[in-house]
Amino acid sequence: MPELPPSATSQSDAILATKTGRFISFEGTEGVGKTTAIEQLCARLEQKGIDYICTREPGGSDFAEQLRNLLLDPATDINDDTELLLMFAARCDHLQQRILPALAAGQWVICDRFTDSTVAYQGFGRAQGDETVLAKIQGLIEAFIPRLPECTLWLDLPVAEGMARAGKRSAADRFEQEAMAFFTRVHEGFAYMAAKAPERIVRIDAAGSADEVSARVWQALAV
Repeated sequence: MPELPPSATSQSDAILATKTGRFISFEGTEGVGKTTAIEQLCARLEQKGIDYICTREPGGSDFAEQLRNLLLDPATDINDDTELLLMFAARCDHLQQRILPALAAGQWVICDRFTDSTVAYQGFGRAQGDETVLAKIQGLIEAFIPRLPECTLWLDLPVAEGMARAGKRSAADRFEQEAMAFFTRVHEGFAYMAAKAPERIVRIDAAGSADEVSARVWQALAV
């Protein structure tokens, strides 16, 4: 399989060298507790007086949020290539409108999902790890995404446990309606990325209480 995505080491070095903000992403399958972990991290940043923005994908900018509504709507009927391109259209706008300006202003960017979710959901969930599709994703990253997160926190939990948690939430969106086999492949995608980019992706055990998970996040980020 092709290397996906390119190493973020040089990008991380550039961020630190210019003393711009830190770009942190959270990843994981459904129900792993990303929302709570992000909320608790942001509360800790506030306590420490660290300026930050909290954002999400798909979405994060006005145009990207419109695309998010389409992508998550169970009534949306599109093929896999269209879904992939809409994800990147949303990401490009989000990056230019919010992420890059925030980093340039010295803010931390805390992002719920980024490119790794595309590899996991579109590359593995939809395409079952097909090399041609993974190569398409890599090409889109190289062409349109000038900066990856310097640190990605992969909240990892057995798929069945996460799905049981997710089932207690509100009505399922277009992705959440997929079968267990789909999310098993998504988990495989995250594991694949963690092996490909160990200098960037940190696996966080998402089992236990919210406070226990948050402590692992803070340790990983040294905050």
